Amino acid sequence: MKKPHVLILCTGNSCRSHMAEGILRHAAGDLFEVSSAGSKPAGYVHPKAIAALAELGIDIAHHTSKHMNDFLSRDVNTVITVCGNADQACPMFPGQVNRYHWGFSDPAHATGTEDEIMAEFRIVRDQIKLVFEAYAAGFREASKR
Repeated sequence: MKKPHVLILCTGNSCRSHMAEGILRHAAGDLFEVSSAGSKPAGYVHPKAIAALAELGIDIAHHTSKHMNDFLSRDVNTVITVCGNADQACPMFPGQVNRYHWGFSDPAHATGTEDEIMAEFRIVRDQIKLVFEAYAAGFREASKR
């Protein structure tokens, strides 16, 4: 049986959506096909997002920044937006059943020392981890019924 496809959207597809993709794939890759994309992709994955997930043992170094239109011809069951701009720009995808918006602050806009900026990435990573692991656990529990 084909796994439902979850697409996580953000504007730049450089930080939050990649962290969410990595965390959800790690928590429930057996349940979902997980991808991320952006409405205006930055063209790279932020090195601090890669480092923040590496601290959890999750490797997103191979991820690439993609445009959400790349997924319009794919069967996407659930779209989750993680920033307000992507929520407003999000089109309907063929086969889309669910849509959620869970907004997180953008750590790419953090200022201060390198340690202070990395601390902001960790805060956002931990918030994303709580939400997406809870989503995975709820889906896993519901699928047992």
